[in-house]
Amino acid sequence: MRIFPFLLALSLIGVGCGDDPASDTADWVWDLPETVPEPRVPEDNPMTQAKVELGRFLFYDTRLSGNQTQSCGSCHQQALAFTDGLARSEGSTGELHPRSSMSIANSAYAASLTWANDVLVRLERQALVPMFGEDPVELGLANMESILLERLRDDERYPEMFADAFPEDSTPINLDSITKALAAFQRSVTSFKSRVDRWQAGDSTALNASEQRGLALFLGGANEAGVEDAFECFHCHGGFLFSQASDDAGQVFDQKFFMNNGLYNLDEDGSYPAGNEGLFDMTGDPADKGRFKPPSLRNIALTAPYMHDGSIATLEEVLDHYARGGRLIEDAPNAGDGALNPNKSSFVSGFVMTEREKEDLIAFLKALTDEELLTNPAYSDPFAEP
Repeated sequence: MRIFPFLLALSLIGVGCGDDPASDTADWVWDLPETVPEPRVPEDNPMTQAKVELGRFLFYDTRLSGNQTQSCGSCHQQALAFTDGLARSEGSTGELHPRSSMSIANSAYAASLTWANDVLVRLERQALVPMFGEDPVELGLANMESILLERLRDDERYPEMFADAFPEDSTPINLDSITKALAAFQRSVTSFKSRVDRWQAGDSTALNASEQRGLALFLGGANEAGVEDAFECFHCHGGFLFSQASDDAGQVFDQKFFMNNGLYNLDEDGSYPAGNEGLFDMTGDPADKGRFKPPSLRNIALTAPYMHDGSIATLEEVLDHYARGGRLIEDAPNAGDGALNPNKSSFVSGFVMTEREKEDLIAFLKALTDEELLTNPAYSDPFAEP
């Protein structure tokens, strides 16, 4: 078996230490390769089959939007690795979100949730944001909690499903149960069956020559000019998740991770477009302008357009951006040279890349696609017509 040392170093730190993985539930078994640790699960929301199945129904139910036109699955589509293919997601009332939809695949391992929020760390709490948030409006349920509960109680399936999922609760159809079921379903959506995973597990036929060269470059191997770690990829996209912003049941260190990649540099002071300035919008610290969570690269070929605001269309353009060391925008309103952003990460320093190296890196990134994720019935829409 091939084990990528750097891929596992951070992810396996502390496995076997601290709290035991939350796998003490009667009927839930994680389907994970041996190189991937179990995720951290809150003690007050253990995994069960009944709860996950209830969460799947709720995830795809349009009654979880105020006007009953959208579900969670509207912005997190299975065929697109649980993204929506838009630069900026559109809510149930037509309002555009300032950021693109992040994949929920492997969200059980996220050290923090959403693009730039260092305090939102539980899926149960995060579920409330799209449901009841007003800026922007997503599902549009603000001030409609009683209406939502009435809709679910009137459904012929839900009373029994909630009772099975929460047998200790005398009135199980409540907001707490809804968020716990949604969180349980999202935790169940794991994606570790790409061809890269097969190659790692010892299948020497899983990756072709180009993909293997791309993997070597990604891991810091020498480029055609003999330079080691020329592309700096794994510093931000390391670990089994291909993102440093990860967490698991045995991890003892806080792996919240945010970085500025030189996408913008308004007024030459490091600013990003107003209202979408990353961690700065939470902290108010000017040093946090433009700092966002690096997303997982798993299934990256399916999740275009790229960056937090969907402003880069293709993987080729993404590599060009990093090769330059930041993006140059010459026209207003966002004119500026991101390569000169004072808050930019030192890992985004630019590099020289040949056409073959570019092709190899993209081939490797495409090999991170998990085809089973896209069709797994355990994650599919139960309301879809056959």
